[in-house]
Amino acid sequence: MKLLSWNIQWGRGADGETTLRRTVSAIRTLGDFDVICLQEVAVGFAGLQGGSPVDGVAVLAAAFPGYSAHFAEAVDMPDGQGGRSLFGNLTLSRVPVGQVFRHSLPRPPEEGVPSMPRVCLEVIVEGPQGPLRVMNTHLEYYSRIQRMTQIAALHTLQCDAVRLAAMHPAAEGEDAKAGSPFATLPRPASAVICGDFNCEPGSPEYYRMTAPISADVSGWEDAWRACYGDIAHLCTVGLNGAEWPDRAYCCDYFFVSADLVDRVEAVAVDQNTAASDHQPIILTIG
Repeated sequence: MKLLSWNIQWGRGADGETTLRRTVSAIRTLGDFDVICLQEVAVGFAGLQGGSPVDGVAVLAAAFPGYSAHFAEAVDMPDGQGGRSLFGNLTLSRVPVGQVFRHSLPRPPEEGVPSMPRVCLEVIVEGPQGPLRVMNTHLEYYSRIQRMTQIAALHTLQCDAVRLAAMHPAAEGEDAKAGSPFATLPRPASAVICGDFNCEPGSPEYYRMTAPISADVSGWEDAWRACYGDIAHLCTVGLNGAEWPDRAYCCDYFFVSADLVDRVEAVAVDQNTAASDHQPIILTIG
């Protein structure tokens, strides 16, 4: 199973030009994916898109026929023209998708620090060895306090899933049958979480992310470390002439639940494309 994660900066390349055609072309060039997780997907927001609002979800969904499209808007505000402007995470899947969850992440106020709402999009896909939760997120850039709080929320999501999976919910009554919102669908403990975490390897946030969640729930495991041990992460920002940041480093990751570590086959970073200010990362799991 092959997964892609990429902060596409709404289609804005390192050269400052915005076109989702280039984004689509770059994804196709990278290979054939079962699941594509994208961050910074915009619907509207003409100011981001050269004055001409674009429905990025519609464009990307149409570009990948055969994939189901699932979007979670972290930001939803009036566009000033009677419509809405949305900004968030998009997951495209060509494997069957079960239930989908959209988790708003906490955003504790911090005086004088800009921030925006953040979200984690969770889709349950049919993996090679059964159902698998694929979580697509993007943490706050400007505030370490918010990042740490958001990571704590991601820990809680995993803790809840592990404990729920350990239970044996039985369908009761007519409401629990298929076709009802009370229907019981698979939601396994096994999970992959990916995206732009806006923190570097070795940072307090990175260590918080990979720390044990509780006495009975393991922390998230860095898929790069699972493959390559102490070899330094390849940089995912600061390359190809992008105006930001002022140096190259890694802030985009795949993390996996502890039970998936032995199934991680490869993690790769494409450092060549200049179609965003971030670089795409690729995970292959058995």
